[in-house]
Amino acid sequence: MKKTYKIEVDCANCANLMEEAARKTAGVQAATVNFMTQKLIVEFVEGQDPAAVMGEVLRACKKVEPDCEIFL
Repeated sequence: MKKTYKIEVDCANCANLMEEAARKTAGVQAATVNFMTQKLIVEFVEGQDPAAVMGEVLRACKKVEPDCEIFL
């Protein structure tokens, strides 16, 4: 399953760090951050609960960029 989320991130480097953190999160098969459109596209591993996984993604992203926001 693939879902798109609106994000708020201040710089392209921070967006790259968020993308990397999201990719490393358990339950995420693939993740892409588009800094220009302020969107995060996440593809989930089959059978995973997107809401639970996105909670972990948000925590991981806050570790690398405390000011980032993901609108779930």
